[in-house]
Amino acid sequence: MAKEVVTVVGGGLAGSECALQLAQRGIAVRLYEQRPNGAAPAHHTDRMAELVCSNSLKSLREESAAGLLKYELSAMGSHLMRMAKACAVPAGGALAVNRDDFSEMVTQAILDNPLIELVREEVTELPDGRCVIAAGPLCSQALFERLCALVGSQHSSFYDAAAPIIDAESIDREIAFSQSRYEDGVGDYLNCQMDREEYDRFYDALVAAKRVVAREFEEKDLFNACQPVEEVARKGRDTLRFGALKPVGLNDPRTGRRPWAVVQLRPENAEGTAYNLVGFQTNLTWGEQARVFRMIPGLEQAEFFRYGVMHRNSFVDSPRVLDGSFAVPNTHIRLAGQITGTEGYVEAMASGLFAAINTYADIVGAERLVLPKTTAFGSLVAYATNPETEPYQPMHVNFGLVPPLSGRRMRKGERYAAYAARAKKDLVDCLALRRDLFASEVAG
Repeated sequence: MAKEVVTVVGGGLAGSECALQLAQRGIAVRLYEQRPNGAAPAHHTDRMAELVCSNSLKSLREESAAGLLKYELSAMGSHLMRMAKACAVPAGGALAVNRDDFSEMVTQAILDNPLIELVREEVTELPDGRCVIAAGPLCSQALFERLCALVGSQHSSFYDAAAPIIDAESIDREIAFSQSRYEDGVGDYLNCQMDREEYDRFYDALVAAKRVVAREFEEKDLFNACQPVEEVARKGRDTLRFGALKPVGLNDPRTGRRPWAVVQLRPENAEGTAYNLVGFQTNLTWGEQARVFRMIPGLEQAEFFRYGVMHRNSFVDSPRVLDGSFAVPNTHIRLAGQITGTEGYVEAMASGLFAAINTYADIVGAERLVLPKTTAFGSLVAYATNPETEPYQPMHVNFGLVPPLSGRRMRKGERYAAYAARAKKDLVDCLALRRDLFASEVAG
C-alpha cells in the first residue's frame, strides 16, 4: 500500500512547523508555497517562514503569556523555536531574530528533509486527501473561496476589525461603573463616563493621533462596520457621542445623571478577566492607542492584552467551524496559522505544531492531543474553538484567556508568575501522558 502523503498549504511559520513535525514522525509531506510564482503582496522573498513585519517574537519572560508560549513550544519540540533562538539578535528581554538567517535556516531544513516535497505552486482547490491549510491571513482568494464554500460563507471574514482588549485588573473600578444600557442596577458592561471637557480633550487627541500606514491591498473594500474609531470621529466632533460613545440609557449611579459621553467595556470571557472596548476598532499605532485610550477616565493605568488592528485578514469563524483539534469536522482538512484567527508569529508556530501532532494522531489511530486550558496555547485553542466565543475576532495568547486562580487576590506580577507555574506543571504532566505523540527526548 502506498504511503500516505499529507498536503500542507502555505510555507509560512505554521506550514513550515507543521511540515517538519510530520516529517519528524515519519509522515511524507507535500508542502505547497505559491511564492515566487504566485502573488504575495506582503512578502519580499521566496523563502519559508518569512517574517513580514517585525523581527521580534516578543518577550522571553516566562511570567508573561508570550514568554510562556515559547517555553511550551520548546517543551513540545518546536523546530522553528529552536531555529529562532539560534538566529537571535540582542533585544533585551525579547526574542528577536535576524530575519534573513531565520528564514534561510527554515528553508534549508525543508529542502534537506527527504520526506518533504516542496512544490512552488498556488493552490486554488481544496486538496484531495488529508491536508493542513496554513495559508496565512492573505490566503489566495481562489482557495479561500473554496474554503468558504465548505464551511459556509457566513463563517468567514476578509477583514480583521478588532478593538483593544484590556486586563480587567487594570481598570479603575472607583471610576468605571457596571450598568447595561436602559437597565437599572448592575449590568454586564463597565462604563467609563466623560464630561464635556474630558470628551473634547479625548476627541482632539484621537483625531490627531498617528495611524498605521496601510498597504494598498489592506485599504480596498472597507465596509462601514469596519471603520476605525478615529475615522468615524473625523466626520464630526459629536459623531462618536451619537455612535459608540452615546450615553443614552445610562446614568451615573453616583449622581443619577446622564454623562456627556460613555465608553463601554464588554467582558471578553465568562470569568471577566478581560474587557473589550466596544466600537474601538482602530488603525492607530500601538503606542498611540496606549497614549490616547489611557485618556479615558478609569483607564489611566490600562494594561492591554491586545491592541486594536485593522487590515485584510482572511480567517474563519473558528468557534463554529473547527473542532478542538483545528479540524473541519467530517473532513480530512485541518487549519493552522492565522487563517484560524490565532494572531502572532509564535502562535502561528504553535498552531502548526498542534495541527501536525493531531494529524499524526489521526493517521496512526491515536487519541488526539488536548492541551490543558491552563497553558498559554491551550487557552487560546479553547477560546478559538469554544462555540460561546461570540463575536470571534483574531486573538493572540494572553493571560486573560486562562482560567482564573482561586484563593487570595494577587498583584499582577505575582498572579502572572502563578499562571506560568501552573501552566508549566500541567504541560509537563500532559506530555508525560502522551509519549505516543512525543518522543521521550521532547517530552522530557
